[in-house]
Amino acid sequence: MPRNMGILGKKIGMTRVFNELGYAVPVTVVEAGPCRVLQKKTIATDGYDAIQLGFGEKKAQRVSKPEAGHFKQSGGQAYYFVREFRIPDAALFEVGQVINLADVIKIGTTVHVQGISKGAGFQGVVKRHGFRGGRATHGSMFHRAPGSIGCSAYPSRVIKGKKLPGHMGCETVLKKNIKVVDVRQDENVILLKGSVPGKKNGLLKIFAQ
Repeated sequence: MPRNMGILGKKIGMTRVFNELGYAVPVTVVEAGPCRVLQKKTIATDGYDAIQLGFGEKKAQRVSKPEAGHFKQSGGQAYYFVREFRIPDAALFEVGQVINLADVIKIGTTVHVQGISKGAGFQGVVKRHGFRGGRATHGSMFHRAPGSIGCSAYPSRVIKGKKLPGHMGCETVLKKNIKVVDVRQDENVILLKGSVPGKKNGLLKIFAQ
């Protein structure tokens, strides 16, 4: 497989397995593939090399006419998730080709996993940025506030990038070098050591190394 190639998957949840020494290993269960190549992009036509993959089969009547026309080029099967993988040579793949889990990921290797982190809503600086906060007792009126946020005389404004309360989570997170504990091709399932970004049933991009 070319560099940066990967597969799309869905986070199922977490459990644990026991290794050959009898130690419990926490793992994340991910349903990965099969994915279909929907489109090839090249430098000549699009300015960069990439392949577009579809994951999660969807009924054809649930897509718009433009989407149906796009899916028709690769066989007509519609998908919930459509994502791209930038690879050095898209010519290695054919439109309509099905990419299975075992084609990309092997047991014992490491992968990079990208997902959307869990949303936590509007949060203060203590939870969002790990601020210490003020004293909790003895008449203190400063507990979880951010404190001074700017200068009075110069430049008389809040500096860009200041850590303040705001929306937390729902960000693209890439976790690197996660060990593949097991690959179960018959179930389209892989077990990844530790945690991965996102919530249950969230979409994951898994990059093989």
